[in-house]
Amino acid sequence: MDPRIERARQIVECEAVAVRQVADGLGETFLSALDLILGLQGRVVTTGMGKAGFIAQKISATLASTGTSSIFLHPAEAIHGDLGRVEPGDLLLAFSKSGETAELLVMLPHVKANGVPMVSITQEKSSTLGRHSDLVLELGKINEAGPHGLAPSASTTAMLALGDALALVVQEGRNFGPEDFARFHPGGDLGRRLMKVSELMRSGDRNPCIQDTCTVMEAIEVMTCTPGRPGATSVVDSGGKLVGFFTDGDLRRLIEHGLSNPRERRIDDAMTKGPRSIAPDTFALEALGLLHQSAIDQMPVVDDEGRLIGLLDVQDLLNLKIG
Repeated sequence: MDPRIERARQIVECEAVAVRQVADGLGETFLSALDLILGLQGRVVTTGMGKAGFIAQKISATLASTGTSSIFLHPAEAIHGDLGRVEPGDLLLAFSKSGETAELLVMLPHVKANGVPMVSITQEKSSTLGRHSDLVLELGKINEAGPHGLAPSASTTAMLALGDALALVVQEGRNFGPEDFARFHPGGDLGRRLMKVSELMRSGDRNPCIQDTCTVMEAIEVMTCTPGRPGATSVVDSGGKLVGFFTDGDLRRLIEHGLSNPRERRIDDAMTKGPRSIAPDTFALEALGLLHQSAIDQMPVVDDEGRLIGLLDVQDLLNLKIG
């Protein structure tokens, strides 16, 4: 085996040891930090220098995307005017392995003067940062991976794991579910999967619709003239309630059975009565499954009273690339 593989394994194992150490050390202080964040009126302001600063930025992003308002504050910028971003009601979450990061320590008296509570993620609560924090989530002594053990590696991995644990358990405390998550990730795969039929359906002049007193020819004309030419039309009664559905397939079957005069044949004699329909708050992925299950390409969308409000076309779902 190439010795570099073995060395890489040693590095990964070193980082895994650091994460296990953090997991074993979780206790009452972690619970207190959770309660503090869940009770906030303001934001979680994360901060850190260097590699710890990158971890702080990531945890801030995770908090923000899971229901907790958060920003990242660079310590060097903070002492040159950006301390004004920290307001009463906020909480400062500081990341520092040593707890002696100079730029962080300069910030401390100004933050505490505003009555902002501080939680630190650091190696030991006896550090300067730890002594001035309201709560300390201790990492414990961590040996860095890699040659000479100098580059931040195991410590930042441990910080990341602990920060993620804090953010994601807070998420549970907020009952922040997939629908909420999707609102903050509208461009992602989850956001597309959790889009609602109401966001995708064809409405207005793109929603073909005729009265049940119309003829087959009138149905054909509506299907032909509707933008996008969906090849189907919903049929409603005088109150706007869905009573039938007519498609290109239905028309072909009528012709095969000897349709003679489409201008006289009433649509209520040719349509599919009591057709399948879908509610506007149905998830896109669920809707796609229903269309596939029924082997159909379109489905009327109706409200709670059964009134027609739109048309769902399989092509609009396939364009989302969620299947």
